[in-house]
Amino acid sequence: MIRRFIAPALLALAGCSSAVQAATYEMFRDPNCGCCEHWADHVRTENEVTVSEVETAQMQEVKTSSGVPQDLWSCHTMLVDGYVIEGHVPAEQIARLLEERPAGVRGLAVPGMPIGSPGMEMGDRVDAYDVIAFTDTGERYVFASYGA
Repeated sequence: MIRRFIAPALLALAGCSSAVQAATYEMFRDPNCGCCEHWADHVRTENEVTVSEVETAQMQEVKTSSGVPQDLWSCHTMLVDGYVIEGHVPAEQIARLLEERPAGVRGLAVPGMPIGSPGMEMGDRVDAYDVIAFTDTGERYVFASYGA
């Protein structure tokens, strides 16, 4: 009886994992920014994926052409499976985005560089921050919140 429930659950978990791991992760960053590398390492480790890094001094162009609203800009921009990930978005939220694929969402952003977000760890200090989902039409909503 238990086997009937375990097998479908394991298949569902395998499907979620493969969707996250099958995606291509390409991060654009300024060559002078160190926190970007720490964040990329977080994504690699947590989601067990390969992240390619493109160093460019043209970050404004990358963000604009990717459709990131200017007030949501941070230090790096990642393109993953048709989505834009801006800034220090936790890997678990990227995985959730790829699993849920919410209608109309263009990407996720953590504006600025909040202390305690992935790649911005500084001891025990953690600033509260939101992960914002944004659409091509300008709509936004809080996708996830992290407390201080």
